[in-house]
Amino acid sequence: MTLFARALLAAFLMTAPVLAQNDTDRARELLSQAPVFDGHNDLPFAIRLANEHRVSDFPYERLDDRFADVVTDAERLEAGGLGAQFWSVYVPASLPEPEAVVTVLEQIDIADRLIAQHPDLLEKAKTAADVRRIMAQGKVASMYGVEGGHAIANSLAVLRKLYDLGARYMTLTHSASLDWADSSTDQPKSDGLSPFGEEVVREMNRLGMLVDLSHVSEATMNDALDVAEAPVIFSHSSARGVSGHPRNVPDSVLQRLPDNGGVVMITFVEPFLNEGRRQWSARQAAEEARLKSLNPGWTDEQVDAAMPESEMPKASLSDAADHIDYVRDLIGVDHIGIGGDFDGISTYPEGLEDVSTYPALFAELLRRGYSEEDLAKISSGNILRALEAAETVSTRLKRERAPSELLFVEDETGEAGQ
Repeated sequence: MTLFARALLAAFLMTAPVLAQNDTDRARELLSQAPVFDGHNDLPFAIRLANEHRVSDFPYERLDDRFADVVTDAERLEAGGLGAQFWSVYVPASLPEPEAVVTVLEQIDIADRLIAQHPDLLEKAKTAADVRRIMAQGKVASMYGVEGGHAIANSLAVLRKLYDLGARYMTLTHSASLDWADSSTDQPKSDGLSPFGEEVVREMNRLGMLVDLSHVSEATMNDALDVAEAPVIFSHSSARGVSGHPRNVPDSVLQRLPDNGGVVMITFVEPFLNEGRRQWSARQAAEEARLKSLNPGWTDEQVDAAMPESEMPKASLSDAADHIDYVRDLIGVDHIGIGGDFDGISTYPEGLEDVSTYPALFAELLRRGYSEEDLAKISSGNILRALEAAETVSTRLKRERAPSELLFVEDETGEAGQ
């Protein structure tokens, strides 16, 4: 190597880290002006599991070693540039419906107590205007997302009461199909939405509650878009054109979002981000099911011990950026948000290990040529626009019609009716 070439190499090695740091600094500065409004975080359920529902001694300001598996606290949220959060008030799909209603109320209570205990850090928001005001004050604006329509137990009255308690979206299903809506990860019951399911969407539009289509089947996505008068969201989903997981959004549905005004909030679940990881997970699940079918008396520990060794592929921050690229190229930057699913999953992509890492993702997008205006839309602008549109539609619909009095009825054949 010549002296000149060595000098060029030395200059590059000296400046490359500085350039990378400048991208990160630019990302942090951007997020200080346009903070992240994340679509999905399961901290309330993490508190339920890790601290037996107790909020009084949960160290939200800065987690200690007792909570090594929890990745959300105030210190990391501040480092991550987060200004607003849909806290998931998640209820397992396996719960019977009356128990699901009790559990979702307990989850709202946990979130309410967490906010009340930290008034200098968190504040509950009811409207998009509240979110903007609270973010400007340097606190985390907090709204709730009900994860799974089983939490309303087939009752529009329960839906309305959840809205009154602060729920501003509801994911129509979780992992199991309902009497009125089909899940992406279960056998269908209604080929999408039943007539009662369509009424759930109409009533959510009247209330001003965002219809969340993460977790639902493709048929349910399309049925909801056919009925919806306000923007829909995908609170924590990615693009099926990049990773073929059924939890991701297919191109045909993404292409309907511009007309609807909806937003897909890219999530950080590894099999949703990385196709190799998705295929590996599918193979593992199939082998586990095979072993259980051949050995019905085995414990989970015996099944785990019999599983063949196989190196698990890892997703990365770059994969998340690839999904953002894909959606932008397909339908434009106006329909992208972020829904990390932090504290709702057990493993995270490399570079996106906790809520402090949003600036690293936005720095990568800067390197890929996104403008600061683009990134302000992705961080919070798009989801705030969708929320404001839902509020506008709600104002109109409340003038036009009263609360729905439709009751869910199951006839003798077991089919949902009214």
